[in-house]
Amino acid sequence: MTFVHVVDHPLLQHKLTYVRSEDTTTDNFRRLVREIAAMLAYEVTRDLPTERITIRTPVASCEAPVISGKKLCLVSILRAGNGMLDGMIELLPGARIGHIGLYRDPETLEPVEYYFKVPDDIQDRLVIVVDPMLATGNSAIAALSRLKEVGVTSLRLVNLLASPEGIEAVRAAHPDVPIAVAAIDERLNEHGYIVPGLGDAGDRMFGTR
Repeated sequence: MTFVHVVDHPLLQHKLTYVRSEDTTTDNFRRLVREIAAMLAYEVTRDLPTERITIRTPVASCEAPVISGKKLCLVSILRAGNGMLDGMIELLPGARIGHIGLYRDPETLEPVEYYFKVPDDIQDRLVIVVDPMLATGNSAIAALSRLKEVGVTSLRLVNLLASPEGIEAVRAAHPDVPIAVAAIDERLNEHGYIVPGLGDAGDRMFGTR
């Protein structure tokens, strides 16, 4: 993968428009995020290695490809990342799941960790970190750094939306971690929100706005 891959499929972009709309209800917001996450999972795993095995169809024997190499782990940055997990698990049902709890200090905009739970063998897996928004990049950087601390060497980051500032921050801190996004927006505002963005993804997903 290139460092940033923008998934510009028309169907995904159509769904993203309604995720952005303030008129979208909580239940539709959740459904759309789940559907977009499944499409992003398809793209972020596009270059997984395969090997050929011999199987028998109802007609004949043949060689066919299966995924080889490292097993997968999806890591959600709480709480909004959980809204992306269901869609990704539909495509990757065998993946293990991890969670990193981070909240953004409203004064400094720096992330504060309050929870960390990942599989014991995570260092042997390809880890896909999910969070709807890549705004300042601070939470993503903290999560990626924490995962590297426990021995993870193969990482990818998946977001619905990203700001140019967030992308550059992740690039500076973790140039080895590719990013897949549905869109790169204009900028951050003075409060660290993506413009035009979609508001607070967690609040919209869980009905707490």
